[in-house]
Amino acid sequence: MNSFVVFFNNGGHFMYPITVVLALSLAISIERFVFLGKSLRENRKLWAKVSPMLSADDLSEAQALVGKSKVAVARILNEGLDKAASARRRSELEMATEDSLISILPTIERRTHYLATFSNAATLLGLLGTVFGLITAFGALGGADPIEKANLLSAGISEAMSCTAFGLMVAIPSLFAHAYLQSQAEELVNTLESACVRFVSLVSNSSAVHFKS
Repeated sequence: MNSFVVFFNNGGHFMYPITVVLALSLAISIERFVFLGKSLRENRKLWAKVSPMLSADDLSEAQALVGKSKVAVARILNEGLDKAASARRRSELEMATEDSLISILPTIERRTHYLATFSNAATLLGLLGTVFGLITAFGALGGADPIEKANLLSAGISEAMSCTAFGLMVAIPSLFAHAYLQSQAEELVNTLESACVRFVSLVSNSSAVHFKS
């Protein structure tokens, strides 16, 4: 801890905005990790329950089940089942589920893209701190005694390099977190798209629903 405090103090004033970027990156990463992980588990669990009901033509029981849930796949299926009662063509049912999925996408993809921005910001702030540190170091050499010049130069370079290192320490994990959470979001979207396709197929083959040819 003492070593980190010394390292932080050596980095200069630009260590503070990089710390703010770190805090925001951590907050978004944790929130998205919890949200996406929970959403994947709950959507798969609900689909496993409702799929046999759809296969058995028990649409009323399926609608009662999804009507009690607020997960994404429940919202899609509930919209689809409502449309199935009045739809005359399969394309109408497909459009209803697709529209519902599109309305859910912003919630799934929310805030994840900020992590890539924060990664770039941390890197650039580190480089900016390096530049200012070097400017300060070389500026101080002009009026310094020859004996003190080496100490001032080493202190300035140490400040500059510490800021760059801290920026990269924040940027690299943020970039990995962005890649992982983006893959989780894509997996959730693929799960919902698959549920939409299978739902339309099962309902279209149901004896309780009749579409025009």
